Amino acid sequence: MFAANLQKIEHGYTANETDDAPALEELSASVREMDRWYLDYVARLSPDELGEVIAFTFTDGAPGRMSREEMLAHVIAHGGYHRGQVGQILSQMPIALRRENVFRDTFTSYLHRADAAAVAT
Repeated sequence: MFAANLQKIEHGYTANETDDAPALEELSASVREMDRWYLDYVARLSPDELGEVIAFTFTDGAPGRMSREEMLAHVIAHGGYHRGQVGQILSQMPIALRRENVFRDTFTSYLHRADAAAVAT
């Protein structure tokens, strides 16, 4: 939705939820594709384009106005919100994890792993 809003094009969504959840493999591929799109899109933006305020319509029909910079910040924050939800769900699941095998799902852990991967290559 916000990718369309950033480009000032209609997205066609009329709700925030869907009745048909995609298969995990399809969802994973879609997320990777969308991540690449955002990285490419942001790399092309000028400071003036980041500051441009864009009018759009929320899925509930309410009008909205945000700068591209605000929209991108929203997408980042919203993604973090969902990661937190998933972490909460996983912490409540009855699975035993040894401390050394626990995947640390934090932004700082991600940066540490990403930096280590960059140094190793």
